[in-house]
Amino acid sequence: MRESTLQVALAALGISVIGLLIELKKRDNKKSKKVDNDPPIPKRQASIRRYEALILERGSVGSKDYRVHVLQKDTSQRARELSLWHDVPLVAPAAPASAPSSPRNAPPLFNFVCEIPKCTRKKFEVATEEVKCPIKQDEKKGVLREFKKGDIFFNYGCFPRTWEDPRHVSKDTGFPGDNDPLDVCEIGIRQIGTGQVRAVKVLGVLAMIDDDETDWKVVAIDVDDRWAPELNDVEDVERLLPGTISLIREWFRTYKIPDGKPPNKFALDERCMGAKYAHKVIHETHTFWCDLVQKQLGDDFGFQLPKLETLRGVANDSKMVRKISNPDLTKLG
Repeated sequence: MRESTLQVALAALGISVIGLLIELKKRDNKKSKKVDNDPPIPKRQASIRRYEALILERGSVGSKDYRVHVLQKDTSQRARELSLWHDVPLVAPAAPASAPSSPRNAPPLFNFVCEIPKCTRKKFEVATEEVKCPIKQDEKKGVLREFKKGDIFFNYGCFPRTWEDPRHVSKDTGFPGDNDPLDVCEIGIRQIGTGQVRAVKVLGVLAMIDDDETDWKVVAIDVDDRWAPELNDVEDVERLLPGTISLIREWFRTYKIPDGKPPNKFALDERCMGAKYAHKVIHETHTFWCDLVQKQLGDDFGFQLPKLETLRGVANDSKMVRKISNPDLTKLG
């Protein structure tokens, strides 16, 4: 008798639980059907927020064969692999004048290629010496590299179609370039994935000296970030996000100490220069890249370079960075 009573009680409990789950499901459905009063993002505005591409991973994460490739559909809807260094335009399409993060007469947005997502430590980088320049994990003496200092706290990557020329000694730093694309620190709230390309606003630049080479660090923010409408220059960062620039500087100053190396140094009295100065650095490094590709100097530096005439949008990139670098027009920044 007790056994049958227990079975009935359990059955009743089961029915009650099922009824509760059904009711919760109905509530969820009602919530999902709520009318969204937020206006939709216009298609053109949405298209400038991210570089539409597919990310393809090959090999196993944590292996020397691991690569992140980026594909994009061409006019025939066939996927073609992009070179993250050479095919992706430097300048992102202009935002609509109504976009809140793009005030009138604002400088152009730039395409940021993310190599290392924030809150991670594997040292991924664009493989400039490989065909199509996929992203790989850097290695030293046969060992895959990670930041021994710990996780990086900002999204880290580079600007395509830029190059820090090792033949050129900067008048402002006194040291030659480091033979890599221009580095970028994206300080937004979101984590950006390895291989993703995002439109960013340039805010400033630090002049780091690493192993007697100039290694510029551009500070930028994703144009979709919550802070983007309020940040237009380094002074805005210092005012609204105090300590951010100092933390970036100290991170780069000390990140090699756990490897037994001395702290890195900074030129320009360690100042983070503003957006106007950063735009001049972008112009200069883009000019170096154009010279590298146009003169096909790949053999001199271990690069496999495309023909300049096969690349789309280079003329527009050059025009835009030349315009904002002109002394008469730097007030746009």
